[in-house]
Amino acid sequence: MSSVRNVIIIGSGPAGLTAAIYAARANLQPLCIAGYQAGGQLMITSEVENYPGFPHGVTGPELMEQFRKQAERFGTEFVDKDVTKVELHGAVKKVYVEDTVYEARAIIIATGASAMWLGLENEKRLQGRGVSACATCDGFFFRGKKIAVVGGGDTAMEEATFLTRFAEKVTIIHRRDEFRASKIMQERALSNPKIEVMWNTEVKDILGKETIEGLTLYNNKTKQTTQMPIEGLFIAIGHKPNTDLFKGQLEINDKGYLCRSVKSMASVPGVFVAGDVYDFRYRQAITAAGSGCEAAIDCERWLEAHGHGDVKQTPTEW
Repeated sequence: MSSVRNVIIIGSGPAGLTAAIYAARANLQPLCIAGYQAGGQLMITSEVENYPGFPHGVTGPELMEQFRKQAERFGTEFVDKDVTKVELHGAVKKVYVEDTVYEARAIIIATGASAMWLGLENEKRLQGRGVSACATCDGFFFRGKKIAVVGGGDTAMEEATFLTRFAEKVTIIHRRDEFRASKIMQERALSNPKIEVMWNTEVKDILGKETIEGLTLYNNKTKQTTQMPIEGLFIAIGHKPNTDLFKGQLEINDKGYLCRSVKSMASVPGVFVAGDVYDFRYRQAITAAGSGCEAAIDCERWLEAHGHGDVKQTPTEW
């Protein structure tokens, strides 16, 4: 069993790696448990054009590689395996990785949220090649094209409305005969002349070799199967925050996201939260990175306030 560390960071997307950079520069000697699939959702993003400092764009994996190298440069230690269990209550928190137990005075959780997908065979293969789950990230690439959005909630309405800024036409595909989105979001989408709706329709296949070329659709009322040519498909059926590890230990809201109580701290003292695991509103690389910075600074000051830093601060700050 390893000695008690100052801080363990769980997650290695923009939030986790930014927290690692700041924690390492604060001489906290952080351990980042990156997971087998390190890098977060940016690892399936082919081109990132809205992250400052990259005027010609950068691929998601390249951006995450640079984040990690920067964290390593300042002394962050990495474990590229998944966390299997946590014990967050008490002065010393425990993080289990298979048969190894790591202990720390503070934890930063940056496990993110995963987009929910349709589960089709070609969906994963064509991700980044016309199939996306983030209109804000990828909408620009579909200027003047005909695209579709799958979903019926607020996210789908918001994505479809946003995409009309770029696309020639946006078709919302929904498996029911009414939306579950709020009335105002429905009205905004349905009043847009660029948006059409296909009701009672399910996507059964995504067509294309190198890039998306069309969809196979099934109408669950008429029982008819048709094909529709399309140049882009956005899946907007929701996100699932990666919070299963923390159920029963931390406060989770009705949408399944972790809650913050004081500053960036979770409902348990010494546990901090950053990125999409709590942020269901913005879900951008830059906002995740910003919250990783917040969590690391708050963590450093909390440790100092509790006698684990060079500069003592009063615990009343927390």
